[in-house]
Amino acid sequence: MKTCCMILLAAFASLASAQQNSVTSILEVLDVTNGQRTIVKEFPYRVEAPNWTPDGRWLVYNSGGKLYKLSPDSPGEPEMIDTGFATRCNNDHVIAADGKQIAISHGTKEDGKSRVYTLPIQGGTPRLITPMAPSYLHGWSPDGRQLAYCAERNGNFDVYVIPVEGGEEIRLTTAEGLDDGPEYSPCGDYIWFNSVRTGLMQVWRMKKDGSEQTQMTFDETRNSWFPHVSPDGKSVIFITYYKGDLEPGQHLPNKNVELRLMPAMGGEPKTLVKLFGGQGTINVNSWAPDSKRIAFVSYRLAPASLSSGFTTEILGNRAITRDE
Repeated sequence: MKTCCMILLAAFASLASAQQNSVTSILEVLDVTNGQRTIVKEFPYRVEAPNWTPDGRWLVYNSGGKLYKLSPDSPGEPEMIDTGFATRCNNDHVIAADGKQIAISHGTKEDGKSRVYTLPIQGGTPRLITPMAPSYLHGWSPDGRQLAYCAERNGNFDVYVIPVEGGEEIRLTTAEGLDDGPEYSPCGDYIWFNSVRTGLMQVWRMKKDGSEQTQMTFDETRNSWFPHVSPDGKSVIFITYYKGDLEPGQHLPNKNVELRLMPAMGGEPKTLVKLFGGQGTINVNSWAPDSKRIAFVSYRLAPASLSSGFTTEILGNRAITRDE
């Protein structure tokens, strides 16, 4: 049985590698004030999850387990960020508000499970913050003191926070099912996240101590993921999947999705753009400092990949996709 499992894992890895090379990634910038889409750069392989640096000079993204940066205004060849031993970085990475550090989620060599690390934004040796795994980073408090992440403990995925220097983690959600994507509001008083607790995946908000957990979207036709608050605190953008395309707790690649915008105080969301994407499109906050633009990734598959639903499902598994 053990030998059979090893063969299956090798086959899955081969499928993941094949899809990495059969997809075109289009890194784009969307102006939310007028809906204009601008292509920054196309890549003949998979890139994911752009962050905009606080000074507006760079977009940081992950690809093939490593991090890169690229100018959104004059894109040339991407520059790799030295992450030391962390060469299995997934699409959960966040830049500190002061722009001096970046926190990453990396599949550690010993067990392959994702843990959170921090390092200087210019590169360096990562420092382990969450010894327990799996832990998937999503938020950094504006005062620089706390990290927020989704973690699986005892069979349930919940939202946790931990001091940025490491220490005891604090569990903020206790609902059955998946709570994911925690991200601080710019004022630091709230944490936005997505939860499947009411059936379909919906956007939620709570106080930073976990109190006043409040549902913010009530869509009966879409599953809503990864709310990102604009730097001015006025707007929230998130990604949605169509009901029936996948299970509410799945966040798969290679799906027809929408980017939707809603007021941070609550209200009816509106669709900004429809695209082919999903996992990797907008996992982390990618608002520009001016709160008018957002970066995202859309995808285009080679013809052979379009007929392979099996590969999509395998890569859609949370652990495999994030640790690609």
